Amino acid sequence: MALTLFDTDEYRPPVWKSYLYQLQQEAPHPRRITCTCEVENRPKYYGREFHGMISREAADQLLSVAEGSYLIRESQRQLGTYTLALRFGSQTRNFRLYYDGKHFVGEKRFESIHDLVTDGLITLYIETKAAEYIAKMTINPIYEHIGYTTLNREPAYKKHMPALKDTHDWKESTGEDGVSEKRVHTFRGPHWCEYCANFMWGLIAQGVKCADCGLNVHKQCSKMVPNDCKPDLKHVKKVYSCDLTTLVKAHITKRPMVVDMCIREIESRGLNSEGLYRVSGFSDLIEDVKMAFDRDGEKADISVNMYEDINIITGALKLYFRDLPIPLITYDAYPKFIDSAKTLDPDEQLETLHEALKLLPPAHCETLRYLMAHLKRVTLHEKENLMNAENLGIVFGPTLMRSPELDAMAALNDIRYQRLVVEMLIKNEDILF
Repeated sequence: MALTLFDTDEYRPPVWKSYLYQLQQEAPHPRRITCTCEVENRPKYYGREFHGMISREAADQLLSVAEGSYLIRESQRQLGTYTLALRFGSQTRNFRLYYDGKHFVGEKRFESIHDLVTDGLITLYIETKAAEYIAKMTINPIYEHIGYTTLNREPAYKKHMPALKDTHDWKESTGEDGVSEKRVHTFRGPHWCEYCANFMWGLIAQGVKCADCGLNVHKQCSKMVPNDCKPDLKHVKKVYSCDLTTLVKAHITKRPMVVDMCIREIESRGLNSEGLYRVSGFSDLIEDVKMAFDRDGEKADISVNMYEDINIITGALKLYFRDLPIPLITYDAYPKFIDSAKTLDPDEQLETLHEALKLLPPAHCETLRYLMAHLKRVTLHEKENLMNAENLGIVFGPTLMRSPELDAMAALNDIRYQRLVVEMLIKNEDILF
């Protein structure tokens, strides 16, 4: 199916709103108040932030040093129950604290108290500073302009994604356990809601992700989104920079047409080209190919008559993967893939890679399979093109994978593992897929 424009207005990508992101950056940082003496019967899952059975007044005095200060105390009224005392807004707030293998005060569960407090401070700060703004977020949505709208749409108030229990994680404790069994999604790296265009704040479980089309939205925005989220082709006005799952669903294909067409062209006339994928093509012509796909879809002409240099086509394919809003190897699956590269035992490596592949959405996994089979065929011509699996791993590692970590040094350290992941996928393509 060719890409068709149903209206004549020029496509403009959504403008993501930065206000809530800026507020998250401004939120107070956690400051642990440690106990200087040994406390008897301290639970093994708490550290020196546990102060034993102290009063609210004593906790308040200890926490008065700074915003974000926190400690844990045992209740004087109910033995064996614990309270997280947290300084926020120049006052001490108390939350009933639970542990079932993870720490929680509401529906979100955390590996550490530090993460729980970090997320809590972000939530409290944003919802205090921007309560009115948040209440109006669903006004003037961008949803209908980014490609997820249903083809046979019913009014949003009739049909929507399963609503999550509206339980605020950071209500002060009332003695009731308000933990919801509904599960939401943890996004790695900054994400913006594709309904309202606002930042999805918090450390974990920032919103809802649709398993079918990849739509990312706030919990409150999910109530406004239709349940049958088949993407509407008339709104998918681009091929590059479009969510991969959205694109293949809109065009009813297994893989993005860019991938299929570029690989067919490369294999028909470029497998013996020296430095294939390593040598860069002329950037202006690569941009021309991108514009041709965005404008004409599968009717784009990328033949030798238009682009004699095969490096233009390889450059366009690499650019497609770099431009994906969610990388081919997704943020959620990324840690598992990196773990496989860090594993020394070959059998364990393959087993971990198998597990990692299961974490990919179907369209991502199928596209990765097709690409790795192609790159394996490229290596069969190594004598001519001088490109083995290691060389291709160097090229495609950072192209297919992006670290979800915001820390630049952590992301930099992962580059060597990204290369190894792609190298292993190429070498074991026949076993893994």
